[in-house]
Amino acid sequence: MLIPLLLTGLLSGATPNVGDTAPDFTVKDTEGKVYILSEMVKQGPVIVAFFPKAFTSGCTKELKAYTARHAEIEKLQGRVLAFSTDDAETLARFKADLKAPFPFIPDPEGKVVESFDVKMPVATISKRYTFVVGEGRKVLKVDSGSDAVDPSSAITSCGQARPASPFAAPAATPKETPPAPKAPAAEAKSKQ
Repeated sequence: MLIPLLLTGLLSGATPNVGDTAPDFTVKDTEGKVYILSEMVKQGPVIVAFFPKAFTSGCTKELKAYTARHAEIEKLQGRVLAFSTDDAETLARFKADLKAPFPFIPDPEGKVVESFDVKMPVATISKRYTFVVGEGRKVLKVDSGSDAVDPSSAITSCGQARPASPFAAPAATPKETPPAPKAPAAEAKSKQ
Protein backbone atom coordinates (compact mmCIF):
# COMPACT_ATOMS: atom_id res chain seq x y z
CA MET A 1 0.00 0.00 0.00
CA LEU A 2 2.84 2.41 0.84
CA ILE A 3 4.78 1.80 -2.39
CA PRO A 4 1.98 2.93 -4.76
CA LEU A 5 1.48 6.02 -2.59
CA LEU A 6 5.19 6.88 -2.78
CA LEU A 7 5.25 6.35 -6.55
CA THR A 8 2.21 8.58 -6.98
CA GLY A 9 3.94 11.29 -4.96
CA LEU A 10 7.12 11.01 -7.00
CA LEU A 11 5.34 11.04 -10.35
CA SER A 12 2.72 13.70 -9.59
CA GLY A 13 4.99 16.61 -10.43
CA ALA A 14 7.96 16.62 -12.68
CA THR A 15 10.71 19.17 -12.93
CA PRO A 16 10.83 20.39 -16.54
CA ASN A 17 13.68 18.99 -18.63
CA VAL A 18 15.31 20.27 -21.81
CA GLY A 19 12.70 20.17 -24.60
CA ASP A 20 9.73 20.33 -22.22
CA THR A 21 7.33 23.26 -22.09
CA ALA A 22 7.90 25.36 -18.98
CA PRO A 23 4.87 26.20 -16.84
CA ASP A 24 3.52 29.67 -17.59
CA PHE A 25 3.26 32.23 -14.82
CA THR A 26 2.20 35.79 -14.11
CA VAL A 27 4.16 37.27 -11.20
CA LYS A 28 5.05 40.59 -9.57
CA ASP A 29 8.57 41.57 -8.64
CA THR A 30 9.63 43.40 -5.45
CA GLU A 31 8.68 46.72 -7.08
CA GLY A 32 5.21 45.57 -8.18
CA LYS A 33 6.01 45.17 -11.89
CA VAL A 34 4.18 42.27 -13.59
CA TYR A 35 5.97 39.59 -15.63
CA ILE A 36 4.27 36.96 -17.80
CA LEU A 37 6.61 34.21 -18.98
CA SER A 38 4.69 33.42 -22.20
CA GLU A 39 4.97 37.11 -23.22
CA MET A 40 8.61 37.53 -22.19
CA VAL A 41 9.88 34.62 -24.28
CA LYS A 42 8.54 36.30 -27.43
CA GLN A 43 11.32 38.88 -27.00
CA GLY A 44 14.15 36.49 -26.18
CA PRO A 45 15.21 33.77 -23.76
CA VAL A 46 14.40 34.06 -20.06
CA ILE A 47 16.64 32.71 -17.31
CA VAL A 48 14.34 31.58 -14.49
CA ALA A 49 16.68 31.28 -11.51
CA PHE A 50 15.27 29.70 -8.34
CA PHE A 51 17.40 30.14 -5.21
CA PRO A 52 16.77 28.95 -1.64
CA LYS A 53 17.37 31.93 0.67
CA ALA A 54 18.39 35.57 0.40
CA PHE A 55 21.66 36.61 2.05
CA THR A 56 23.05 33.04 2.28
CA SER A 57 26.54 32.40 0.89
CA GLY A 58 25.61 30.23 -2.12
CA CYS A 59 22.70 32.43 -3.17
CA THR A 60 24.78 35.59 -2.76
CA LYS A 61 27.55 34.08 -4.92
CA GLU A 62 25.05 32.98 -7.60
CA LEU A 63 23.21 36.29 -7.84
CA LYS A 64 26.44 38.34 -7.73
CA ALA A 65 27.58 36.30 -10.74
CA TYR A 66 24.35 37.11 -12.61
CA THR A 67 24.74 40.77 -11.66
CA ALA A 68 28.35 40.84 -12.90
CA ARG A 69 27.39 39.23 -16.22
CA HIS A 70 24.06 40.96 -16.77
CA ALA A 71 25.30 43.12 -19.68
CA GLU A 72 26.42 39.94 -21.44
CA ILE A 73 22.94 38.43 -20.97
CA GLU A 74 21.28 41.56 -22.34
CA LYS A 75 23.51 41.48 -25.45
CA LEU A 76 22.08 38.01 -26.11
CA GLN A 77 18.54 39.43 -25.71
CA GLY A 78 18.16 37.41 -22.50
CA ARG A 79 16.45 38.39 -19.28
CA VAL A 80 16.80 37.10 -15.74
CA LEU A 81 14.04 36.52 -13.18
CA ALA A 82 15.36 35.56 -9.72
CA PHE A 83 12.81 33.59 -7.65
CA SER A 84 12.81 32.82 -3.95
CA THR A 85 10.20 31.93 -1.37
CA ASP A 86 11.45 34.88 0.71
CA ASP A 87 8.99 37.73 1.24
CA ALA A 88 9.07 40.86 -0.92
CA GLU A 89 10.72 43.04 1.73
CA THR A 90 13.63 40.60 2.25
CA LEU A 91 14.15 40.22 -1.51
CA ALA A 92 14.03 43.99 -2.05
CA ARG A 93 16.85 44.39 0.52
CA PHE A 94 18.83 41.54 -1.07
CA LYS A 95 18.43 43.01 -4.57
CA ALA A 96 19.52 46.46 -3.33
CA ASP A 97 22.49 44.98 -1.44
CA LEU A 98 23.67 43.21 -4.62
CA LYS A 99 22.82 46.19 -6.86
CA ALA A 100 21.18 43.62 -9.13
CA PRO A 101 19.77 45.07 -12.37
CA PHE A 102 17.16 42.33 -12.84
CA PRO A 103 13.85 41.53 -11.11
CA PHE A 104 13.60 39.53 -7.88
CA ILE A 105 10.33 37.65 -7.60
CA PRO A 106 8.94 36.79 -4.16
CA ASP A 107 7.05 33.49 -4.10
CA PRO A 108 6.36 33.06 -0.34
CA GLU A 109 3.50 30.62 -0.93
CA GLY A 110 5.66 28.60 -3.33
CA LYS A 111 3.16 28.58 -6.21
CA VAL A 112 5.71 29.01 -9.01
CA VAL A 113 8.26 26.91 -7.11
CA GLU A 114 5.71 24.09 -6.99
CA SER A 115 4.69 24.49 -10.64
CA PHE A 116 8.34 23.90 -11.63
CA ASP A 117 8.56 21.12 -9.02
CA VAL A 118 11.65 22.60 -7.35
CA LYS A 119 10.31 22.81 -3.78
CA MET A 120 12.32 21.23 -0.99
CA PRO A 121 10.55 18.19 0.51
CA VAL A 122 9.49 19.55 3.91
CA ALA A 123 9.68 23.35 3.95
CA THR A 124 8.37 25.85 1.41
CA ILE A 125 11.85 26.70 0.18
CA SER A 126 13.10 26.43 -3.35
CA LYS A 127 15.89 24.13 -4.41
CA ARG A 128 18.61 25.82 -6.46
CA TYR A 129 17.55 25.44 -10.11
CA THR A 130 18.05 27.50 -13.25
CA PHE A 131 15.93 27.09 -16.37
CA VAL A 132 16.63 28.85 -19.65
CA VAL A 133 13.28 29.19 -21.38
CA GLY A 134 13.02 30.06 -25.06
CA GLU A 135 10.33 30.75 -27.62
CA GLY A 136 7.10 28.84 -27.03
CA ARG A 137 8.23 28.34 -23.39
CA LYS A 138 10.53 25.50 -24.49
CA VAL A 139 13.17 24.66 -21.88
CA LEU A 140 16.60 25.09 -23.46
CA LYS A 141 18.84 24.40 -20.45
CA VAL A 142 18.48 23.17 -16.87
CA ASP A 143 21.11 23.51 -14.14
CA SER A 144 20.65 22.48 -10.52
CA GLY A 145 22.53 22.45 -7.24
CA SER A 146 26.08 23.76 -7.36
CA ASP A 147 25.96 23.80 -11.20
CA ALA A 148 23.34 26.56 -10.98
CA VAL A 149 25.64 28.87 -8.99
CA ASP A 150 27.73 29.62 -12.10
CA PRO A 151 25.62 31.27 -14.82
CA SER A 152 28.01 30.37 -17.67
CA SER A 153 25.99 27.54 -19.21
CA ALA A 154 22.72 29.48 -18.88
CA ILE A 155 24.29 32.44 -20.67
CA THR A 156 25.66 30.16 -23.41
CA SER A 157 22.14 28.75 -23.88
CA CYS A 158 20.76 32.28 -24.28
CA GLY A 159 23.23 32.81 -27.12
CA GLN A 160 22.02 29.67 -28.85
CA ALA A 161 18.39 30.78 -28.55
CA ARG A 162 18.77 34.15 -30.17
CA PRO A 163 16.59 34.90 -33.17
CA ALA A 164 18.39 35.36 -36.48
CA SER A 165 20.00 38.75 -36.91
CA PRO A 166 18.06 41.17 -39.10
CA PHE A 167 21.37 41.83 -40.87
CA ALA A 168 21.89 38.20 -41.87
CA ALA A 169 22.36 37.46 -45.55
CA PRO A 170 19.03 36.93 -47.30
CA ALA A 171 18.12 33.42 -48.26
CA ALA A 172 18.70 32.51 -51.90
CA THR A 173 15.62 33.02 -54.00
CA PRO A 174 14.54 29.97 -55.92
CA LYS A 175 14.77 30.25 -59.70
CA GLU A 176 11.50 30.34 -61.52
CA THR A 177 10.65 27.09 -63.20
CA PRO A 178 9.03 27.26 -66.62
CA PRO A 179 5.45 26.04 -66.78
CA ALA A 180 4.98 22.38 -67.66
CA PRO A 181 4.15 21.76 -71.33
CA LYS A 182 0.45 21.25 -72.04
CA ALA A 183 -0.77 17.92 -73.34
CA PRO A 184 -1.81 17.96 -77.00
CA ALA A 185 -5.54 18.46 -77.51
CA ALA A 186 -5.99 15.01 -79.08
CA GLU A 187 -4.55 13.26 -76.01
CA ALA A 188 -6.70 15.30 -73.65
CA LYS A 189 -9.89 14.33 -75.58
CA SER A 190 -9.01 10.61 -75.68
CA LYS A 191 -8.66 10.54 -71.86
CA GLN A 192 -12.23 11.80 -71.39
